[in-house]
Amino acid sequence: MGIESILTDLKGKELSELPRDTDAVTNSTPPNPNSNSNRTNKSRKNRRRQKKMLHVQRMYDTCKDVFASGGTGIVPSAEKIEQLRAVLDDITPVDVGLRPEMPYFRLTTARRIPAITYLHLYACDEFSIGIFCLPPSGVIPLHNHPGMTVFSKLLFGTMHIKSYDWVVDTPVNTAAVENPSETQHPEVRLAKVKVDSDMTAPCNTSILYPADGGNMHCFTAVTACAVLDVLGPPYSDPDGRHCTYYLDFPFTRFSVDGVKIPEEEREGYAWLQERENPRELAVVGDIYRGPRIVDN
Repeated sequence: MGIESILTDLKGKELSELPRDTDAVTNSTPPNPNSNSNRTNKSRKNRRRQKKMLHVQRMYDTCKDVFASGGTGIVPSAEKIEQLRAVLDDITPVDVGLRPEMPYFRLTTARRIPAITYLHLYACDEFSIGIFCLPPSGVIPLHNHPGMTVFSKLLFGTMHIKSYDWVVDTPVNTAAVENPSETQHPEVRLAKVKVDSDMTAPCNTSILYPADGGNMHCFTAVTACAVLDVLGPPYSDPDGRHCTYYLDFPFTRFSVDGVKIPEEEREGYAWLQERENPRELAVVGDIYRGPRIVDN
């Protein structure tokens, strides 16, 4: 199941629940000589729980404001983007109920390519919030975000990110000739590398835009890691925001009439070719057990 399918399936479903309060004391509990100490400990736990809830609720409230006038291809103002970035920068794994030792992040031998778990926090027509949990070597293949502004916050771990933006002044969907065999190939399009490096938490939130910032990206888990994603607006087939996957090839692999790049710059470019949804990609949904978002 692909990214778009899992997000569509989960959209609008209630997949969050409050963590159970195991500290509740009933009236039948016998007096405890250390009750003052217990009350103090319980008070501290409650304060920590409230703090987590405040972080998650603040994230939702900020998203609601930032994407209030959003739509396909509409980028929020620079001020609102910085506002949401600052809120996401403060989010930690503890705030959303995650720990690296949870089952999502364990490498199993059942699959050659590890399955990825998606935790759904919230979705509406304007934006969605979710967390991708990747075990070591987990891969989210190269895909796009049409007309979307996307905030990605690496919560923990190390992840390799490779991203591209389209080169605008070149032919679109052009048949290519493979070098040196001169074999005709399906349509390809030239893209410029935006990022090709490892990212290790803690780090700042990264942002991509409809036409800039690495709108097409691939995530590869170097270690177990978790990524908090905010999409505005989310994927939607009826609105023309379909998730497309790509293969990438070195610039020197193909020749296209009218496209020339200086030799010293060629490593910064690649040909992208649309592909079917990757069969090897498995994204499964699970219940988000962190602090509940109150839709106000």
